[in-house]
Amino acid sequence: MPSHLSADRPAAEPPGRGSVDALISQTRRLKGDVDAVRRDAHGDGSDPQERWQRALYDLALHQLTDLDAHLGQLRDGPSPVPQAPQTRAAAPASRRGSLLSRVGSAEWNLLTDEASWSGELYHILGRDPAAPPLTLDELPAVVMDEDRTKLTTMVTDCLIDAKPIDGEFRIVRPDGEVRTVHMMGEPVLDTDGSTASMWAVLRDVSELRRSQRVVSETRDSLQHHQHRAQTEHRVAVELQEAVLPPWRGSLRLPHKGPETLDLAARHLPSTTSDLIGGDWYDALELPDGQTLLSVGDLTGHGVAVTSGMATLLGAVRGMAMAGTAPGQLMTWLNQLLDATVQPALGSAVCCRYRPETRTLTWAQAGHPAPLLFRGGTGRMLHAPGGVLLGATSVASYEQAEETLEPGDLLLLHTDGLVPRHTVTQTVNRLLDLAPRFGGARTAQDCARTVVEEFGAAERNDDACVLVARVL
Repeated sequence: MPSHLSADRPAAEPPGRGSVDALISQTRRLKGDVDAVRRDAHGDGSDPQERWQRALYDLALHQLTDLDAHLGQLRDGPSPVPQAPQTRAAAPASRRGSLLSRVGSAEWNLLTDEASWSGELYHILGRDPAAPPLTLDELPAVVMDEDRTKLTTMVTDCLIDAKPIDGEFRIVRPDGEVRTVHMMGEPVLDTDGSTASMWAVLRDVSELRRSQRVVSETRDSLQHHQHRAQTEHRVAVELQEAVLPPWRGSLRLPHKGPETLDLAARHLPSTTSDLIGGDWYDALELPDGQTLLSVGDLTGHGVAVTSGMATLLGAVRGMAMAGTAPGQLMTWLNQLLDATVQPALGSAVCCRYRPETRTLTWAQAGHPAPLLFRGGTGRMLHAPGGVLLGATSVASYEQAEETLEPGDLLLLHTDGLVPRHTVTQTVNRLLDLAPRFGGARTAQDCARTVVEEFGAAERNDDACVLVARVL
């Protein structure tokens, strides 16, 4: 094939076999390393991030495989144009080899109107090796209609304006298969500066473009997933903040009636996940002068769970405002959760405090019982019977009473307050804080003690704590 610079200048010598062999060895080592990392990073395909990484590994391996084959072709030199009928018998094996290299070359002589193709180009275009190569005028016949103008423009610019060719188009093989071909070429100038011929290297990049599409699609899917997760997180946070009372500071009852309880609460978010859980706490002044205290947790994470938590908390408030006793309130709350479209499980503690008698009436549904601290010591209240909310459609909930004294401290909390601890271990850790609670002046100081003790721990789920100090 003549030099692309001038028709009377000899072509450059091919690189030494040893140097190309060294490049092939380096390529194969790199391919092995990439494949090893790819296999170590396999997942179940459920995570968009993993799918995107897998697609990138596949694309890198595909390109390295192509590079290996191209270097081998560079070392061995171009394949001669196969001759019929021998090629017909060997077509399947030759076809398989060409699909590995996927690079062919061609030269079109404008002076003699002759064309010369390498054997790989016949296979790329799906042409019979016994047939004569297509001329430049015939080449558009194998190109898809939508891409013919692109090819014609590239060839015309090369022949008339001596512009290099560098572009892609799709061809339709005789069997109907569509392949994407990347073409690079330059004009070969005659001694008078006119274009004598045109040479080109054509590469089948169908698999490469498919891999790139997969990478692009998985990247777009990952970005969409991340955007949706960020949106859901923002909505969940806004919904949670709108529903839960302010927790940076002591809780204040809205009517500012007789001060009977000093209240404080904290919400401790997960440190390992951006997902918002269904934990809640609440303190509500009731029309009869009593105070409602409640904490609970709806299983799961995300906007749907936060919305479900808001629904349950609204139901708790509404039934409490109507005078419903804690045991009956839990029964109806269980029926409400059982009737929801998406089944869920929840746990809760609901207390009504009557200041005139300092009586605490409470019920629980599969939730840790409140802790009572008095005189520098603490204990867990004896829990009345009650199963998890949503566990069964028919459930009844008992309630218990406790008479409190001035200076008593009541602590309600949700699971996960002390990470990687059972309920019993968590209770024991909280009871160990009794001396510090005894020296605290306010409920806010007690809540701050809990946060100082457990707030910095790595937790996989949200947690809430509600402190009520009897005045």
